[in-house]
Amino acid sequence: MFFEMEHCDTYYGQIQALYDISIRIEADEIISIIGANGAGKTTLMKCIMGLVPAKKGKVLYLDQEIQALKTHQIVQRGISYVPEGREIFPNMTVLENLEMGAYTLKLSAKEKGKKLEEMYELFPKLKERKGQKAGTLSGGEQQMVAIARGLMLSPKLLMLDEPSLGLAPVIVDEVFDTIVHVNKEANIPVLLVEQNAYMALTVSNRSYVLENGVIVDQGDSKVLLESDSIRTAYLGK
Repeated sequence: MFFEMEHCDTYYGQIQALYDISIRIEADEIISIIGANGAGKTTLMKCIMGLVPAKKGKVLYLDQEIQALKTHQIVQRGISYVPEGREIFPNMTVLENLEMGAYTLKLSAKEKGKKLEEMYELFPKLKERKGQKAGTLSGGEQQMVAIARGLMLSPKLLMLDEPSLGLAPVIVDEVFDTIVHVNKEANIPVLLVEQNAYMALTVSNRSYVLENGVIVDQGDSKVLLESDSIRTAYLGK
């Protein structure tokens, strides 16, 4: 098994946020977690990264338990997390932001240059703007910086938290095209947390539906896309 959460409970202080969470990700998949605001989607991501540790259950990655590891140790093992709101460094250039993504890898100048060229091939606009301060970019371009920075780690698993947040519809399409490209061309599995249920279900292989910290439905994304309950609750149809 590539990645699996088994019966995980998570708390903020005395308040339980996730209940008996079990998900799995195969090495070639895009998996989406959909749900309303406050459902626990971001907490699930933070649980995987050790930012809000599981008090019960296991997090298995490449057949090893990682739930007791520190966040930087999880990153070093190849899990890259692009948080909600992008959290780029606005006063640093695009190039400097990307270089920060590879900071923990201690790459040689040649290796870093190769990684940067890979990112510029994937995101040509970023090459044009590499000397520009990231805070002056459009929302879509900032999201590209955030994803590219996450990919500078050469991750084995890419986790994206609300990548479409605050973006114009035409830019949302572009971002999701990029996610599919990363999965198919770079062979990187993706865990996608997204409020835009339609886009998430459209690009992913399988999905989990989270409500109040509980997984209430799961399955093939195309099947869920046609489900009456999902269409009513999340697609407004």
